Amino acid sequence: MLIRKATAEDWPAIWPFFHQIVAAGATFPYPLDVDEEEARGMWLVPDPGRVVVAVDTTGAVVGTANMYANRAGNGSHIASASYMVDPAHQGRGAGRALCEDSLTWAQAAGFSAMVFNAVVETNVQAVKLYESLGFTVLGTVPKGFRHPDKGYVGLHMMHRSL
Repeated sequence: MLIRKATAEDWPAIWPFFHQIVAAGATFPYPLDVDEEEARGMWLVPDPGRVVVAVDTTGAVVGTANMYANRAGNGSHIASASYMVDPAHQGRGAGRALCEDSLTWAQAAGFSAMVFNAVVETNVQAVKLYESLGFTVLGTVPKGFRHPDKGYVGLHMMHRSL
């Protein structure tokens, strides 16, 4: 699994699975009907943030991550990130590789910790992955996310020191 910096030419490969994941409404608190232009603007964060893609052995983009300072100003020493893996390629290590890459980037960039502000508690694969990489749940907003099948479920804030 190769993780590399994303280019503008990668967006056409990212958009189909981005759209599929967001429209499903089970893991991201984005508008379900987000259009491509708005999605591109949300995902492709500007410098000094970073956007990467996970590329398999065939050269196909199978996942993506963006990473950035969680807040500006006096909160800018804490990093955050988001990850998406094409559902057709889940379970093959792309999510772990993307998360590990973002942790390496954040530490090298001088951040003191990484926090995820909104991890849907029913996204058990993501929660398990993050916990295996040293993240802990700081707290949960009860009924903070409207899941399409399970109704209102909790939204975790997860943290890891670097």
